[in-house]
Formats: sequence, structure tokens, C-alpha cells
Amino acid sequence: MDEILHAPGFLGTNANFAADVTLLVMLTTAVLFSVGFYLARKESFDAHKWVQTGGALINLIMVLWLMVLPFRDFVVRDSGGPREGIFYIVTSIHALTGLSATIFGLFVVLRGHKLMSRFLSFNNYKPYMRLAYGLYIAATALGVLVYYVWFVVTSAPPTYG
Repeated sequence: MDEILHAPGFLGTNANFAADVTLLVMLTTAVLFSVGFYLARKESFDAHKWVQTGGALINLIMVLWLMVLPFRDFVVRDSGGPREGIFYIVTSIHALTGLSATIFGLFVVLRGHKLMSRFLSFNNYKPYMRLAYGLYIAATALGVLVYYVWFVVTSAPPTYG
């Protein structure tokens, strides 16, 4: 599996296969969140709930599987570095925004499925869902910027192996 993930990517940059797939899956997830937003506006709340739940779960899987380790290896441990400052700045801002979006978004999803304590409950979902959506979209836009900085701009792009 590592051989496939670390093989050259297919988008024509210095990225590996895993980074290209991550970019496309996360863009698709952002589309899912936008569809869910649209469904809520059309008051199709049951479909909205399941679309948002699917998006949040895909996001969580991608973060845990394909984002945490590269952050640890190439930003925290600086493997293959040092690199330009923009590499660390953009990646760190994305990580903070993405972590916030993931945690808050999962909280909203769990609350929407009534799996949270009454202590953590709220009645007016709109501001919470809008904040979660905004955080996810911001994290996605920053993720595109990270991809660009890592695999197009950076003179020493991160690689495994």
C-alpha cells in the first residue's frame, strides 16, 4: 500500500499519489458540505443530516489517515527541511483551522444525532451549523493553498522514502 501512496501523483505537480487523492477527496467533501447546506436551506433536514454526517466522517478519516503524519513528519519534525517559511506558516494555519473544523463539526454532527449530553445541547442549530460549515470551507481553501505551497512553490517538496 505504501508503494501506491508514495508513487508519483497524477495531477502534474511534485505531489505523490496520496497527496493528489487527498486533495480531490477533500474538494469532494467540501462539495458534499455545500450540498448539505443547500438541503438545509430547502428544509430537507433528514437528507441534510445524512449528507453532513457522511462529509464529516470522510473528513475525519482523511485527517487521521493522510494528514496527521505528514504534518508531524514535515512540519513538526522538519524531515527534509528546512524549507521556506511560507511552508510552515500556511501548513500550521491550515492545521489549526482544520482541527477546529473537525472537532466542532463532529460535535455538531453528534448533537444533530442526539448523541451528546443534555449539558452540551443547544436548540438553535443554525449558528452552529453555519460556523462548522464556514470552518470546513476555510480549512479546505487553506488545504488547497497547502497543496500548492508544498508541491508547486516549495523548492524541496516533502517526500517519503
